[in-house]
Amino acid sequence: MKENLTATAFYLQQINLLQQQLKALYKKRSVIAWLRFAVFLLTCFTVYLFWSAGMMAVVFSIICGITIFLILVSRDADNKTKIENTEILLSINKDEEKYLQQDFADKYDGKDLEPSHHAYAKDLDVFGPSSLFQYINRCHAEQGIDLLAKRLLNPFNKEQIIQQQKAITEISGKMNWWQQFQAYGLKEKITFEAENRINEWLSSEDKHYTNPVWKILLYIYPVITLSSFYLFLDDIIPTAIFSFLILVFFLIAFGISSRIQKSYTLLSKLGPVVSILFRQFNHFESENFSEEFFAEIKTSLNNTPGKTASSSIRNLQLILNRFDVRLNIFAFFILNTFLLWDLWQIVALNQWRETNKSFTKNWFKAIAQLEVAGSLSVLFFNNNHWCFPQIADEHFTLSCTGIGHPLINHQTSVTNNFNLKGVSKVDLITGSNMAGKSTFLRSLGVNMILAYTGSAVYAKAFTVSIAEIMSSMRIEDNLAENTSTFYAELKKLKSIIEAVNQDKKIFILLDEILRGTNSLDRHTGSRALIQQLIKKNAVAIIATHDIELSKLEHDFPSSISNYHFDVQVNGSELYFDYTLKHGICKSMNASVLMKKIGIEMPSDTEN
Repeated sequence: MKENLTATAFYLQQINLLQQQLKALYKKRSVIAWLRFAVFLLTCFTVYLFWSAGMMAVVFSIICGITIFLILVSRDADNKTKIENTEILLSINKDEEKYLQQDFADKYDGKDLEPSHHAYAKDLDVFGPSSLFQYINRCHAEQGIDLLAKRLLNPFNKEQIIQQQKAITEISGKMNWWQQFQAYGLKEKITFEAENRINEWLSSEDKHYTNPVWKILLYIYPVITLSSFYLFLDDIIPTAIFSFLILVFFLIAFGISSRIQKSYTLLSKLGPVVSILFRQFNHFESENFSEEFFAEIKTSLNNTPGKTASSSIRNLQLILNRFDVRLNIFAFFILNTFLLWDLWQIVALNQWRETNKSFTKNWFKAIAQLEVAGSLSVLFFNNNHWCFPQIADEHFTLSCTGIGHPLINHQTSVTNNFNLKGVSKVDLITGSNMAGKSTFLRSLGVNMILAYTGSAVYAKAFTVSIAEIMSSMRIEDNLAENTSTFYAELKKLKSIIEAVNQDKKIFILLDEILRGTNSLDRHTGSRALIQQLIKKNAVAIIATHDIELSKLEHDFPSSISNYHFDVQVNGSELYFDYTLKHGICKSMNASVLMKKIGIEMPSDTEN
């Protein structure tokens, strides 16, 4: 489609470019592998050639061979990292190409994040298969996923919306930057468990090894152990005494290390997570951003004068890497016995904690904020025909031109215009089955949710007041709570009525209310509810098959407006245009549908 051409062209171009880069990297990997083999053979041949020339020549040949071989190993490791990164970037672009075709059913749908009772989450398909969350989400860190869910459930204020709109616009112009940030995050999942471990370590007080005496010991101890080893090699200390000294040194080191175990347990296996944090923050800090949103994040991270977040994280990463040397039993024995290796690391960790703990809590919050902003930026980039909404100050305004449902394929989606201004307003939408009433209500609700997150919305123009959305559209019984469909709906309506009575600023979406009771009670109850909403200065849109309710417009001409979706019937075929029109619906399709499934209608049997 024309509106998606920019995004489509970008992703196809990226896919082609990344495939070429991968091909070159694979070729380089093959060349390095052959070079390593050649170096091995050449080293063996050189040793054989210089064997008679003396030991110095042989040793020199071996050293040269090992040096070149290790350089190639390092180059191969770097190349492997580039291959992994390029493969992730390629998968990102292929996924985005599928998103453009509304193909995202295999992605995480966030159903487990849906509250059991919420004002609109279930009615408006916020979570679950083919949901708004599933369509938007590009977060990988658990913190980002959680924040996106909260944003979809709780509206921003006007200032926050405008700030987020600007941030989204800026990131959408930096898609290469965003994809690399996303790629780093996809290499290792940042979890709440990892955050809790770090926070627990930060909040704990290490009572051991804080005395300055330990720092002095760190320098004195290696002098004693290494001097003893030198004296042993020089035959000044006999083997028996040296063996006894080694035992003493080991017991001292073991005693120190045992008291470090708690800190190590908390921080163990966090190396990959810290590495991802370093990469993402370094990538973030290296980019120039102009919007206030990014400046605030950088400020929250850089509480240490003269040091960036990435440099502090890099220092922690190096300490944790050194700490993990203890996993090698041989290295643990040698390094701790002669150098007190664990003590060096725990002292370094304590120093790092004292310097950085004041801003470490903001790491995960910053990652979440950037991932959510990035997710919404991709949404805007993929749908550049969408617009950013204007936020009205007065209650209540909803004005939209060319509004559609974000989860309906844009090639088949029909857009509509709609305006609602003021309070004590109830707009009634009548229409035949499948004509588009419920979809239109969800189009309004879903786009309002997007607007309140700071996102772009599926419309050519959109102005809305900030209000609490409340709905009653998709009602189900609950066997666990022994709740019937009708009673479940009454519970939802009760919460709406309570909010209205408390004069809250709410916007109500209702679809076929009181459907679980008889037609007379349903009409009477619906009529009473509408009159109550008008009396309480509420704002609502109600979709209904009850044409009789439309007559209320005569009694409340300034408060009630009638709209409809109609259907054209040609023989046994139905044709929908899904276009919202003023007035009351005159055409219904239920009898045609019943005939199509074999029910003999009275007109048929009479004939």
